[in-house]
Amino acid sequence: MSGSERLADIASRLVELARKQGADEADALVITGSALEVDVQDGHADKVERAETSDLGLRVIVNKAEAVVSGSRFDGESLKRLAARAVDMAKAAPADDTAGLAEAARLAKRVADLDLADGDEPEAEALIEQAVRAEAAGLRVEGVSRSSGASASAGRRSIVLAGTNGFAGSYERTSRGLSASMVAGSGTAMERDYDYIAATHSADLKTPEEIGRSAGERAVKRLKPQKVKTCKVPVVFEQRLAGGLLGHLAGAINGNAIARGTSFLKDRLGEALFPSSVTVMDDPLRRRGLASRPFDAEGCAVKPRAVIDEGVLKTWLLDCRTARKLGLRTTGHAARSVSTAPSPSPSNLYMTPGSVSFTDLIAPIEQGFFVTELIGMGVNTVTGDYSRGASGFWIEDGKIAYPVSELTIASNLIDMYRNITAADDLRFRASINAPSLRIEEMTVAGR
Repeated sequence: MSGSERLADIASRLVELARKQGADEADALVITGSALEVDVQDGHADKVERAETSDLGLRVIVNKAEAVVSGSRFDGESLKRLAARAVDMAKAAPADDTAGLAEAARLAKRVADLDLADGDEPEAEALIEQAVRAEAAGLRVEGVSRSSGASASAGRRSIVLAGTNGFAGSYERTSRGLSASMVAGSGTAMERDYDYIAATHSADLKTPEEIGRSAGERAVKRLKPQKVKTCKVPVVFEQRLAGGLLGHLAGAINGNAIARGTSFLKDRLGEALFPSSVTVMDDPLRRRGLASRPFDAEGCAVKPRAVIDEGVLKTWLLDCRTARKLGLRTTGHAARSVSTAPSPSPSNLYMTPGSVSFTDLIAPIEQGFFVTELIGMGVNTVTGDYSRGASGFWIEDGKIAYPVSELTIASNLIDMYRNITAADDLRFRASINAPSLRIEEMTVAGR
């Protein structure tokens, strides 16, 4: 029996044990994985950590009441105790008419091959070498005074889900990462910056030299930051930060927030939130995507869908429970850990690229702020009010002029979304991505 077959057998046994204990419905999630991470400082390995995990979670429904339990022991007696405990907990829980597994019609009928698992399995020595090379490349950049370290990582996970509704599916995914952080300047005039890359396959990573050199160059560019007076100007979000604006959108259209009425977008389904040039996609089936999945955490079928289509908000992000609360159908966005019930979450969420280059994006700006770092989490998802600490570069006459720091940018997300322009530089760096984005006006608070 292969490893995946063994995990599938454990999930099926656990579900059957729950049924025998009196569960009306049950599903089991089994996740096993390994992770290896190394940190390098001054050319030598500072940390080497390896972790092996084997976890399972059981969700049961008894008389419309739900309970979730988790464990890490796969032997027969442990599975029996886990099933009995879950059923006892459900019997003591309050009933919820929206509880329940996914209906058969919503289940994935096939598991798409998304090429999420890399056949290469790097050892610690190879990761140390990558991190050493990245750090060395950063230190070679003129103006860099020292390294804050470099890291490399590799992981693998196997995911199996089975339920009394007839669903049984599994897939495997790997993760690869590389980062470096450099310091430029000296004394009280030091600046730090970093670069990183994450992918499912080693072949999709940038070279260590590219990561280290970029980290060093970014740190040097930040030297001698200036202050600016409080003003209202266009603000441009760097590509690697711009996805954060979509993260706030994802939180606001999450089914839980909509069902509770705690989202600033709760009454805006079908409305134009963005300019007609803007489309935002969620694509769980993207090959080698960092958040790709052939089925969601309830076994439901998934598909690419436009969240924002030509500026118009088209859908909420729903799992089965939130869909039932809203009188809708799940959108296949359920996510969960072994110890939690399913909850909506985006997959590979991204804004499609615009039609102008970054140079053309900033060209019309007489005075403005190019943000390369955000600080704090000052976003109110109930009202949409947005306020974040920031640093980056001042724009004058359509060009990057000089570094600035210790600023705060503020507006409301509704106004920001309505007045957004996208560049053509989309890169898939994370699970949520966007090209560089220009907001026509925000308050920039300085000295």
